[in-house]
Amino acid sequence: MISRDEYVQKLKEQIDHWNAQAAKWESANAKHVEQFRARRDEALAELRRVQSASANAWRDMMRGADSALKGVQEAFDKASKQFDKK
Repeated sequence: MISRDEYVQKLKEQIDHWNAQAAKWESANAKHVEQFRARRDEALAELRRVQSASANAWRDMMRGADSALKGVQEAFDKASKQFDKK
């Protein structure tokens, strides 16, 4: 099983990737970008919870973080499709 440190690093890298892509969209005022940002903020909150969790509790929290990341990925994909059309 993945360690907490490895999992946190994976989450950080994914969020950084999304942030870099969203920075390219800053000039657009799109609903999908706002949805992405809201989901990203949820994922960041989950990341902080996982980082501060006890050694025993973090695995249970990982499921919640995975769910939040899935939502962010979906919002990111929608926003990305909008910008790919332009």
